[in-house]
Amino acid sequence: MKIAIIVGSTRPGRLGSQVGAWVAAHATDRDEATFEVLEVADFGLSLLDEATIPGAADREYENPRTREWSTAVDSYDGFVFVAPEYNHSVSAAMKNAFDVLYPEWAGKTVAFVGYGASGGIRAVEHWRGIVANASMFATRNQVAVNTLTDFPGGELAPSDRLAADLTGVLDELVTLTSRIGSPALAI
Repeated sequence: MKIAIIVGSTRPGRLGSQVGAWVAAHATDRDEATFEVLEVADFGLSLLDEATIPGAADREYENPRTREWSTAVDSYDGFVFVAPEYNHSVSAAMKNAFDVLYPEWAGKTVAFVGYGASGGIRAVEHWRGIVANASMFATRNQVAVNTLTDFPGGELAPSDRLAADLTGVLDELVTLTSRIGSPALAI
């Protein structure tokens, strides 16, 4: 089982890279899945610049960057969205990265590690509705990283509670992802 940790901010100096690295480091001891970080910023995606909507494109995208993103996303069984909260919602870059594809997400699993002044909880709640449209299976629990208290001196210093929350969310994601192959849940 292969899980992508998607860092959804493209802002220079983004805290999401630290959060994504922490999730990856926390997941290294797990035997049931491999976890890899994907930074949306590394793909240089354009803003919805293709005439054919992703659901109808059948993975045949015009833009080479979209094709590269498609191939990367399609290769994973599930995802951890490292979701920043911008103005009480999702980041435009991450929403665009989601919107330029469709079948690559459909029927797969997702967990959320939100971050922001309120732990990213509002962004995560918005993500739940968004991923439901792609028939994704979301974990019930989430991790809320507070940028005001969990980054003393600008560096992520996760508490024991945050680490325990992350363990629980990864357990839930792995269990859910392993069940997706069963005929009762297959789409």
